[in-house]
Amino acid sequence: MLDIQQLRNDLDNVTARLKARKFDFPADAFKAMEAERKTIQTNTENLQAKRNAASKQIGIAKSKGEDASAILAEVAGLGDELKAAEAQLNEIQANLQALMLNVPNLPHESVPVGNDETQNVEARRWGTPRSFDFEIKDHADVGAPLGLDFDTGTKLAAARFTLMKGQIAKLHRALSQFMLDMQTEKHGYTECYTPYIVNEDTLRGTGQLPKFEQDLFQVSFGGTNSKHTEELNLDQINQDGSESRILETKRNWYLIPTSEVTLTNTVRNEIVALESLPIKLTAHTPCFRSEAGSYGRDTKGMIRQHQFDKVEMVQIVHPENSYQALEEMVAHAENVLQALELPYRVVSLCTGDMGFGAAKTYDLEVWLPAQNTYREISSVSNCEAFQARRLQARFRNANGKPELLHTLNGSGLAVGRTLVAVLENNQNADGSVTIPKVLQPYMGGKTAITV
Repeated sequence: MLDIQQLRNDLDNVTARLKARKFDFPADAFKAMEAERKTIQTNTENLQAKRNAASKQIGIAKSKGEDASAILAEVAGLGDELKAAEAQLNEIQANLQALMLNVPNLPHESVPVGNDETQNVEARRWGTPRSFDFEIKDHADVGAPLGLDFDTGTKLAAARFTLMKGQIAKLHRALSQFMLDMQTEKHGYTECYTPYIVNEDTLRGTGQLPKFEQDLFQVSFGGTNSKHTEELNLDQINQDGSESRILETKRNWYLIPTSEVTLTNTVRNEIVALESLPIKLTAHTPCFRSEAGSYGRDTKGMIRQHQFDKVEMVQIVHPENSYQALEEMVAHAENVLQALELPYRVVSLCTGDMGFGAAKTYDLEVWLPAQNTYREISSVSNCEAFQARRLQARFRNANGKPELLHTLNGSGLAVGRTLVAVLENNQNADGSVTIPKVLQPYMGGKTAITV
């Protein structure tokens, strides 16, 4: 969430910067709401001052033994008036909050200005795409004989769900284990295991709610509509080992779209110690996305799935260090691709292609020979204080004053898309797939998976 003081003090500049990322801020509506807020707030403060003065007069009159009934009547009237004014103020502040929750982050000055992905700027490339002396197959055709089963995934759930069996399932697991080991042992992240179901506050904290609710999978309990608040019975294990039932007020719960959500929210409503920074967290989790609005895109194969695995990197840092951390995190994702010997490129996203909460984003795009192009495999973003303001995630600076943290997140990497890249880049004419050397210890020493 943006700092509302920025809008109050520099509205024209903020509006122009938002326009660069294709967001038309409702400046006139904001001005009208602000004018109303100021009027109501001034009236509320005047009423509070009158009530305080009258209460003081009552105290003086009573101390002198004088009749204070007239002043008491005045205070009673002021109380009703003040209550109404405070209700008005709360309402206008809630409306301002709702407006602010739907406003994207401001782009950093170094972000290239552009309308869409065609205007992203390539920063560098690594590796040379392999030349094949046989007809290239896409990952779906390579993987099907090896245990990649789209039909059964659809039967069990729906389209864009996949079942993996045997060697493919093991290779998928090997990738995630290798990525976790690299992020923890070489890059200094702390491994976490997080919930896969979260509440609304958690998703609001990182910016998925309220704007992107259509992209989430909502969880229902007991066949009821989870949009209704009701009492939910939960099992409780007592200290003596016996079971009892407890009642908890049920709220809307959702499957996580990424563990960025859970990892970043670990500092929600916290003031962390300066010496604890930077906080570097990683987790391997499934991710669940409805892919609203993407129908017709990448319908074949594993590029765009409703359920996929990802090893996430999150850093929570001092504001002065966040752009250094951004470059470091991009390198951490690159190191995974280099170890797997997969050609890739790094692009700086333009203002019109960045995600809602990002101030600056780099995408890593891996080479897919069957598509003869690079496709996104990791996105690394600096959100600056945008998420921290929603989360009220702070630290005490050198002067002991609370200050908002900066948060960063990135894929290290998307496991399914990495599997796609391994299958396509390492395919052989006989239908086998060469296992990258760094994965062979995770695959029992095997050098290839075969039909």
